[in-house]
Amino acid sequence: MIAEPEEFPRPLPSHYERCFGCGRDHPTGLHLVMEADSESTVRGAFLVTEHHQGAPGLAHGGVISAAVDEGMGYLLWLVESPAVTAHLEVDFRKPVPVGSRLELQARLEGVTGRKIRASLTGWVNGEIVV
Repeated sequence: MIAEPEEFPRPLPSHYERCFGCGRDHPTGLHLVMEADSESTVRGAFLVTEHHQGAPGLAHGGVISAAVDEGMGYLLWLVESPAVTAHLEVDFRKPVPVGSRLELQARLEGVTGRKIRASLTGWVNGEIVV
C-alpha cells in the first residue's frame, strides 16, 4: 500500500482540553490553535486578553514564554514522540499589547537521540515581538 502524501496546512489537536496553552476548556488559558505548515514547521496564534496581562495593557512575559513553549510543543505532533522542555530561552523584542493577536511559527531544527531542538518566532501585525 502506498501512503498518501500529507497535505498542509493540517490542523493539530489539543493534547488536553484543560491545558493552559491549548485547551479549549481552560477558562483563562491561551486557547492556542496550531496547524502543521510543513513536515518541519507549525503555525498558529492566540488572542492576548486582559487575563494575560502583567503591566496594565501589556501581556505578561511569563504568558508569552508559555505561548512560546506551547507553540514549540506542537512540533511533537510532527516527530511523533513525547518530550518535555529541558531548556527554554526567550528574547523579547517588543511589548505585546492586550487585544493583540500573537502569531507564532515554530521550526524543528533537529533531533538527536532524545533531544529535540526547535526555534519559534512570534509577531503582531507583521512585526517580530518575540
